[in-house]
Amino acid sequence: MTAEAINAATLALKKALIERALGGEMNHHLGYPPGAAKPVNATNQRNGKGAKTVLTEDGPIRIEVPRDRDGSFEPILIPKHERRFTGFDDKIVAMYARGMTVREIQGFLLEQYGTEVSPDFISSVTDEVMAEVTAWQARPLEPMYPVVFFDALRVKIREDTVVRNKAVYLALGVLPDGTREILGLWIENTEGAKFWMKVFNDLKTRGVHDILIAVTDGLKGMPEALAAVFPATTLQTCIVHLIRNSLDYASWKDRRGLAAAIKPIYAAPSAEAAQAELDAFADGPWGQKFPTVSSAWRNAWDRVIPFFAFPPGVRKIIYTTDEMHKSRTALRSFAMFAPQATVSARCLIWGATASTG
Repeated sequence: MTAEAINAATLALKKALIERALGGEMNHHLGYPPGAAKPVNATNQRNGKGAKTVLTEDGPIRIEVPRDRDGSFEPILIPKHERRFTGFDDKIVAMYARGMTVREIQGFLLEQYGTEVSPDFISSVTDEVMAEVTAWQARPLEPMYPVVFFDALRVKIREDTVVRNKAVYLALGVLPDGTREILGLWIENTEGAKFWMKVFNDLKTRGVHDILIAVTDGLKGMPEALAAVFPATTLQTCIVHLIRNSLDYASWKDRRGLAAAIKPIYAAPSAEAAQAELDAFADGPWGQKFPTVSSAWRNAWDRVIPFFAFPPGVRKIIYTTDEMHKSRTALRSFAMFAPQATVSARCLIWGATASTG
């Protein structure tokens, strides 16, 4: 899984939290939440939303800012004419992965807003943020994902006044139309089959009936848990990780040439052709200069070769660093498939992705 893909997906989480926090500010400003009765003698009310683009450390985000009828609402998190936002960062991952208590989230928001705001204000914003996080954790998912990437991130999380590095496990799903979304985030001290059973059952409870390919890189206990919960899913080693690990053996000046020499291996049309390309690489100048690279590919070969059974369009999803360039079609009709229709759905998705390679 690439950093670019993770970054794009986490931007969506940041957008959602910013908008809910601004909604909490509006609740406090008006004195009542959406749908509730207005306080006695209140004349002001909500008046839709306005869009603006803010620049964050991870890239630009288009957000919707609530407006009020008399124009007296002045957002604090992102003031009216402010175009930059540097808040949240890794804390977003911790919040969505259940890595922060309500009290910790409240303290974090107080840091973001500053001490000049009232406890009632922070409480109103916290309620909205918690509602967003809770809804996201339990939201329904699509019944079918062609590819799901599983990976571990390292984030800093405060525990009892001590900041610790924690592993946050992430599932990034690729939808039939080529878009990507984070399906879930989980924090766990011990990685193993029991933990992955919990993850896969969580996905299943939220509506996932089938995953065509699960892409990972040596996460402990995953093969056993995947076979138990999604027995028809193909487990594939992460080609991107294998490529990047190969490039780690080279200096910066050699990396471009080494990357070009490796590409014929994973771009080969079949496992047999890939084996021939690997042999040719090992015997060639780059393989002679970096023998550890061919050894690394040979050691992982049993976990690599399932990749070559997939159509070109599916394979490109697994190794590309870019978003898939697919037309957005009516493939979202997969949502109407019943669980017993997943075999047919797999065939349809296979054909659709194969035709876009």
